[in-house]
Amino acid sequence: MIKDICINIKSVQNSNDNKDVTELFTFGKLLKEKNKDGYRIYYEESDAMGFDGCNVTLDVTDNSVTLTRSGNAVSNLILERGKKHHCHYGTPYGEFMIGVRTDEIKNSVTDDGGDLYLKYTIDINSGFLSENEMFINIKER
Repeated sequence: MIKDICINIKSVQNSNDNKDVTELFTFGKLLKEKNKDGYRIYYEESDAMGFDGCNVTLDVTDNSVTLTRSGNAVSNLILERGKKHHCHYGTPYGEFMIGVRTDEIKNSVTDDGGDLYLKYTIDINSGFLSENEMFINIKER
């Protein structure tokens, strides 16, 4: 099953006393593969998120989300509830490794769309960088 979808992403990043909120509305695809748990979500990034010219794939299950970014910047982030992963993170300005500790994942995505909530902390060389929340709403197009 593949469906055309509308995606609304709100990202909140807290770093020390600074709070940065970014929103993106885009179109994408929702894929459910036979005999597989979870969903795959595809969309193109925009300049609003700082990754114009990139494609994003989210592999979503109840306990984990893998974000793979390709194009002008390449990243592979693994968000797994209650665990920390060291992940490759690419930006248009360079690449580095980050630690991603996921505190919470709420997933209500179905064949008809739904919501995905992620709460995670990012560090570089074990030094705190930011606490992050991502709210993703998916609707059939």
